[in-house]
Amino acid sequence: MSFAERLLAESGLAAAHEPVDVALVNALVARHYAIDGELERVATEKDDTFRLRTGAGNYLVKVSAPDEPVTTVALQTAVLRFLEDTARELPIQRVKVSVDGADHVLLAARDGGTRVLRVLGYVDGEVLARTTAEPAQLARAGEVLARVDGALAAFTHPADRRRLVWDIRHFHRLTGLAEDVPDPGHHRLARAVFALFEAAVVPAFDHLETQVIHGDFSPHNIVVDRWHDEFVTGVIDFGDTLRSAVIFDPAVTLANLLGRTPGSPWREACAFAAGYTGVRPIREAELPLLPVAALARLTLRALLAGWRARRVPDRRDYLFEHAKDDWLNVERALAVPLDDVVAHLTKGNQP
Repeated sequence: MSFAERLLAESGLAAAHEPVDVALVNALVARHYAIDGELERVATEKDDTFRLRTGAGNYLVKVSAPDEPVTTVALQTAVLRFLEDTARELPIQRVKVSVDGADHVLLAARDGGTRVLRVLGYVDGEVLARTTAEPAQLARAGEVLARVDGALAAFTHPADRRRLVWDIRHFHRLTGLAEDVPDPGHHRLARAVFALFEAAVVPAFDHLETQVIHGDFSPHNIVVDRWHDEFVTGVIDFGDTLRSAVIFDPAVTLANLLGRTPGSPWREACAFAAGYTGVRPIREAELPLLPVAALARLTLRALLAGWRARRVPDRRDYLFEHAKDDWLNVERALAVPLDDVVAHLTKGNQP
């Protein structure tokens, strides 16, 4: 088995699983949390997630994938608890305890494994991915991630060094994924980004600042209110939390913002970065690596979307909804000289 295959398996992306029975989830929530309501399934990458509507408000019910270690879910819960205790002002989801005071409920999977059910607070609102945001609002979002990272600098957990395919530090070892790309143009783009990453980021690995990071601060995980002064009203989905290079956290957001303004493909990404660095400056030696890491993350998503869609067809719609323009946006972003992007990042404005 190749490194990529092992990493994909460890990340829970190599196989499909049978969706959990809704009636069972309803019964468990009623028994262990004393909550009755209507469950509505929410599309996600690998777990089973539901919006629970009740007369007293809404909750988010998450049931981990059968192959997700219990320790990994415990890490995600511990991060939420830590932020609630140390940075209560941040708009983070809260963990609801069961009637017995537990953070989760265990249930047996049909394959003999163990799944973890948790109930979280539901954050109402529109996600950034479906919003047209002004540069100042994107900067506000960058400020929030900087505050999250600042708070997490002191956090540790026994499972925080887990391996995850979405961790950008593994990107250079996933070149084999490009061999399955049927479009020659897309294949050339992937090879170009792999070459950039190998030349710029890999030699710096041993010197990058590291800590536990959110791991997936994408526009789909940022809840916003365009009429609210703070703009960001919720930060959700800590499912990719792990210990990695700090610059890989804002790189995820930048990757998702690339190309949204085709005539100036780095405009929104640079606006976000300006907000982030205004609160939590990035080391001078690491700043030039940020746009390369963003390109790597965007390319990785494009590669994994195609790879998973062929193997897990029931998640196909979710995958391509999130990745439909990725190759086009990689091409647009590469058309801008990276030296120009770095110069604008340094000045805090947009190319």
